[in-house]
Amino acid sequence: MENSEKMKEVALKVASELLRIEAIKLSVENPFTWASGWKSPIYCDNRLSLSFPEIRTYIKSKLAEAVKTHFPDAEAIAGVATAGIPQGALLAEELGLPFLYVRSKPKGHGMENLIEGKAIEGQKVVVIEDLISTGGSSIKASEALKAAKVEVLGMLAIFTYGFPLADENFEKAGIELHTLSDYSTMLEIAKDLGYVGVKDLASLEEWRKDPSVWGK
Repeated sequence: MENSEKMKEVALKVASELLRIEAIKLSVENPFTWASGWKSPIYCDNRLSLSFPEIRTYIKSKLAEAVKTHFPDAEAIAGVATAGIPQGALLAEELGLPFLYVRSKPKGHGMENLIEGKAIEGQKVVVIEDLISTGGSSIKASEALKAAKVEVLGMLAIFTYGFPLADENFEKAGIELHTLSDYSTMLEIAKDLGYVGVKDLASLEEWRKDPSVWGK
């Protein structure tokens, strides 16, 4: 099977499983409100996958394959707090690599660490996130690692909303990003499996184009 076909198969599988366990919830009529104030017809909490061993193992194995494919020189795995920590730890164990994680802000006592674990100067690290929205927190974590003189090879995530803003942010930051699945694939499988109708599908497609004004 060609690599692009394998990637598509993984993307469809991950999206369908996240929908099945309700890690991804869709609600056009009664949208969710994000911390930013944006109205959203989707809520994604990939941490739920941790409670399903078969799905957890599948995600771990596909992230491991992605590391070997895109970042074969990886010497360590770094998780982004908080949801990227368990995914990153599972992946590091699978690959037999060191693990560390990046806090959203320095710990308020003791050593006041921002990075937990041993950050080694020049070490080649792959950063793990569970979900990409605008990319802000993920890029901030990568910059913290770079400030510690760690070499960030790139980032892997389970799912991305695929916002153009996120693409711009990662390009500007010079960070290579790969995800197991994405919003477009999720919509495709949600339609095929009957999670959404034609009317709702159109609204879901509109939201991704400009979430800041959707629903207003």
